[in-house]
Amino acid sequence: MEPVFETAGTCLTILLPAELDHPASDIIRRESDRIMGRIYIRTINFDFRRTTFMDSSGIGLIMGRYRALGMRSGCIRATNVSSYIIKLLRLSGVHKFMEICDAAEVSGE
Repeated sequence: MEPVFETAGTCLTILLPAELDHPASDIIRRESDRIMGRIYIRTINFDFRRTTFMDSSGIGLIMGRYRALGMRSGCIRATNVSSYIIKLLRLSGVHKFMEICDAAEVSGE
């Protein structure tokens, strides 16, 4: 499954693939950079609804997007996160600068 990119105003939502590994992270990184080069993006929402596996390259992808947005508070979100993904986000420390919220909270963006 390929990632899906949607923009709404200044928010970029990325529906992540089932396996967020090195090849998938590279595709997402390139496409999100291309989108951010054309449109002013203030918030990136990572939608984990399909994701069942994530390795360190997925953590690196999230950290890189956070840096690309200027390391602003509240600029990175995660939705539809399984307990497995929450555990990875907590163990890596990424949860400290990322909002983890319900899809309903993001729909108003």
